[in-house]
Amino acid sequence: MNKSDLISQMAADAGITKAQAQSALNSFLDSTQGALKKGDKVILVGFGTFSLSKRAARTGRNPQTGKEIKIKAKNVVKFKAGTELSNSVN
Repeated sequence: MNKSDLISQMAADAGITKAQAQSALNSFLDSTQGALKKGDKVILVGFGTFSLSKRAARTGRNPQTGKEIKIKAKNVVKFKAGTELSNSVN
């Protein structure tokens, strides 16, 4: 399922227009990104938790040349599925 499929499904399930569903989805995505940028967690009970984790700087290797390269530290987004979501797919 891609974003446009999700928007269509949301519109059908909620009985709203695709434009309204797209606006709601974009609002959710923007709010989630904003919270993660501030370092907050986004917890959706039963669905899962989005959190931010710091990945330390490390030394890697270029697979073509074998030369060592430095990989910068960065933040990565993690998602941990909730119990209801995990149970629904098993």
